Amino acid sequence: MSKRIVICIGREFGSGGREIGCAVAEKLGIPFYDKEILKKAAKDSGIVEELFENADEKPTNSFLYTLAIGAHGQAVNSFTNYNDYLTNDKLFLFQTDAIRKMADEGSCVFIGRCADYILRGRKDMFSVFIHAPLELRIQRICRLYNLEEDAARSLIRKTDRSRANYHNFYADRDWGAAGSYDMSINSGKFGVDGAVQLIVSAAETFRAQNSQ
Repeated sequence: MSKRIVICIGREFGSGGREIGCAVAEKLGIPFYDKEILKKAAKDSGIVEELFENADEKPTNSFLYTLAIGAHGQAVNSFTNYNDYLTNDKLFLFQTDAIRKMADEGSCVFIGRCADYILRGRKDMFSVFIHAPLELRIQRICRLYNLEEDAARSLIRKTDRSRANYHNFYADRDWGAAGSYDMSINSGKFGVDGAVQLIVSAAETFRAQNSQ
């Protein structure tokens, strides 16, 4: 299949969304972008990557970022056009530009960061949301992060709340709601491999229909 496709994956924390997205990209032979989005935004804007990491999938725009300081204590020159300060909103705009440029380069898979909303209207964009029962996600996070169940449950709720607030703050659709995506998959029901197969199959159908 040669026609371009841009897959945007939203995910509940602990649902295996990142693992699924990475496997989908590998199966389709296309790039996978997660933290790479932040690196691209930092490189293109000239802003230290730590600021993007600190604001990653966080919605608040009430906090005024301090003057960006480079790794060796030198201010980033490109800040002059932004009054030497950055809010999360401004960082989001840089990140938006990076996502659009990456999508324009060719087929790829994006994880989170409102990519589905940023790329809305593109005929080659296919959005997916990965979810799973809480208890299964707790087990996964306990295993991956070596946490007790209570700590894992707290981390899941905090991370999901942050992702939902971020998405709902910048987008005009509800995070996790089935109607906000082209496809919604319960990875607890199908497993990681099953979810990958479902997305790859749907992507093939999507690209075939778009090529007509």
